Amino acid sequence: MTDAVARSAKLGDSCLRDIPRLLSKEEIRNFSQIDSVKFTSATVLELSLIAAAVWISETWWSPLIYALAVIVIGSRINGLGGLMHDAAHYRGYTDRQINDFIGEIIALPTSASMAGYRNSHFAHHRELNSENDPDRQRNVGLKEYEFPAPPSSVLMHIMQYLSGLKFATAVAGFHKNKDTRDIAAAVARARLFFFAALIVSSIVLGFWKLILLYWIVPLMTVFLAIRYIRSVAEHYAVEHENVLNESRTVMAPIWELWLIAPWGLNYHLEHHLFPSVPCFRLAELHRLLMTRDPYPEMAHVTHGYFSGLLRDCASTCPTEVAASTS
Repeated sequence: MTDAVARSAKLGDSCLRDIPRLLSKEEIRNFSQIDSVKFTSATVLELSLIAAAVWISETWWSPLIYALAVIVIGSRINGLGGLMHDAAHYRGYTDRQINDFIGEIIALPTSASMAGYRNSHFAHHRELNSENDPDRQRNVGLKEYEFPAPPSSVLMHIMQYLSGLKFATAVAGFHKNKDTRDIAAAVARARLFFFAALIVSSIVLGFWKLILLYWIVPLMTVFLAIRYIRSVAEHYAVEHENVLNESRTVMAPIWELWLIAPWGLNYHLEHHLFPSVPCFRLAELHRLLMTRDPYPEMAHVTHGYFSGLLRDCASTCPTEVAASTS
């Protein structure tokens, strides 16, 4: 890595602004305990669901079953991305070499490198919603991230991602970031070898259609549509007045959480406040914070991705408009 990126990773994921004293040091330490068994089980579950979807679709092929398989696989790639996100924060395994090795493996279906994602993501945590936030920089000028916007407009953008029309823009936007590309040489070589071997073997052994149908199609449609919804839900159409409403927590029905925000991804505000807390403890953390002032009064909590979030996008306050154009 270059010195700049190495420094970025070493600087960590702490917000540069003050966080209210909502938890004691002992409570933070307790919530931050790593549970490798749960992490491994979650990873195996996601991979098993993908394998099951492929098997069912190939065994009882029909357009409807294939469409359902694409939804399942795309959403489970999103689930693996959520677990990779935890590994990027060193929350998967106490042994950091194992953590990073597994993190890179589960990142492969998303096309990302965990190490590259960590470089950019830690800067996002430190520079949350500022002009130096790489996530916000990546979306500047994109109409789908301009708010307020009517629900029909947001739904239209979701459908554009779902149809694959935004695939090139979304992939280029993520991978053009120099931090996401600047990874250790060994990791870069391993990723190159994996993808090259996968392509060559799929052609030689004749399973390239499976790769196309059950990885590329879900990746460029369902996965990107879900990622867009999550991106909006996490940091857009919020007040931007303080650290308790710079991010959003979404309380949603189980089917929305399974599809869009598994493994605690809906508790994004809690994650930004306490990034050392593994995804499996975020729901518990949220319940505790709701009993402590000023969190209940100031935290931005939205109910539902296809209900509350759409209303938020349509009724963004003037401070958000100013923030999004600054």
